[in-house]
Formats: sequence, structure tokens, C-alpha cells
Amino acid sequence: MISTRIARSAQVAAIATAFAGAFAAAAAAQDSGAGKADGKGRPDGARGRQALIKVSGEGRATTAPDMAIVQLSVVKDAKTAREALDANNKAMADVLAALKQSGIAERDLQTSGFSIMPQYNYPQNSDGSPRPPELVGYQVVNGVSVRVRDLARLGEILDKSVTLGVNQGGGIEFTNDKPEPVITEARKAAVADAINKARVLAEAAGVSLGRLIELSEQPSRPEPPVPMRSMAKELAADQVPIATGEQAYSVTVNVTFAVNQ
Repeated sequence: MISTRIARSAQVAAIATAFAGAFAAAAAAQDSGAGKADGKGRPDGARGRQALIKVSGEGRATTAPDMAIVQLSVVKDAKTAREALDANNKAMADVLAALKQSGIAERDLQTSGFSIMPQYNYPQNSDGSPRPPELVGYQVVNGVSVRVRDLARLGEILDKSVTLGVNQGGGIEFTNDKPEPVITEARKAAVADAINKARVLAEAAGVSLGRLIELSEQPSRPEPPVPMRSMAKELAADQVPIATGEQAYSVTVNVTFAVNQ
């Protein structure tokens, strides 16, 4: 019985030794070939790895704006919320009617905000300590977003709006109704810029550009709106001067090229 166990142990040890030798031989063969190059002069470890050039390109195109988006508001204060709302409603109705008479279409008028806010006074005692706030009235704000497509009449429209009750302006933004052709020019310029950058990099590295691997466009960066001064009723006697300037559109693309070595 003892001799049989010894024989089996010797057999297992021999099999383990054989496997260990096989693994060692395979590892040695792999190590000996790791530094060898293939037929194209590339190390075996680099096989299947494509050299790439990745660049980004920027393009910008400008055009004259053909539309303005104006934020106008009517603000009214009164002792009661009802009184403030009635006064605001009347003023805003007059403003909207005047805008329509000036050629603004219904689709270009949109309420942009409405609020009723209590107004408080915060008195103090003679020693400077605060007293409970006192309700002194209410304020109603009604805002409207106006798209003006005839820029030649923009100053006139602003004047008329202020005369009829608009006493707060949130801003003005010049834009284009159909900017697609200008954006297309910006895209072409962005791709051309990326290709030029890739060629310069390839030339500096002593290689040549291969096929196009990937081309993508980043989300467009919105141009900052043109700020407009706050309006007050004192401006109603004079037409508001308007400078439309240029509208710019920017496009950024990411491009990846293969490298021919």
C-alpha cells in the first residue's frame, strides 16, 4: 500500500514538472521575440496600433442681423394688488396694441414673465433694533418678448413702447431669422482650419496624412447678446439710437487622421 502511494506521488510530480517546463519554454519564446520587428519595421507589440493625428478647427462667419429680440416690461405699484394689476393690465394692453399697429405679428409677441410682489417697509426702533415689517403696497411686473423683423423701425417701436407704459427693459439681442447659410460657411472654415493644422503637424513630424478617421462638430457657442441700456420714460421724446453691427456664428470641429509612415 505504501509503495503504491509513493508511485502515484512520483507520477504527479513528473506531470507537474512537465507542465512547468512547457510554460517556461513558451514564456522564453515570447520574450525572445518581443524585440523583433515585423516586415514593416514595427515592433510586434505595436502591431495593430494605428498612428493618428487629432486636431480641432475653428471657423467663424459674420453677417448683418435681420431681426432683434427685445425684452420689455411694465412695472406698476399701488396700495393693493388689485389696483397694481389693473394699472399694469391697462398699460400692457396699450403697449401690445401699439406693437401690433407697428407691424409686429402675433407670433412675434410672447409673454416672458409675470409677477405680483408685496412691498414692505422695514422700520427700526429708536435704539436701532428692527421692528416687524410693514406691508406698504404691491408691485406687478408683466414682461413681453418682442421679435422685431424690420430693424429700421426698431428705434421707433422702442420709443412708442416707453411712451405707452414700458418702464423696464431687460435687454436686446440681434440675430438672424435664417442663419443656416452663414453657419455653413463657418463649418467649411472650421474643417479647412483643422486640415491645415493636421498638415502642419504631419510635416513637422516627417510623416504624411492618411485617410480621415473621424470628423465631429462641437455644440455651437452662442455669441453674447448685445447689451442695451435700461429704458426710462424720459427717453420717450427722442428716438432710441440703434447700432445693429454684425452677427457672428462660430463652429468648432474635431478631426482625426491616420498617419502614413
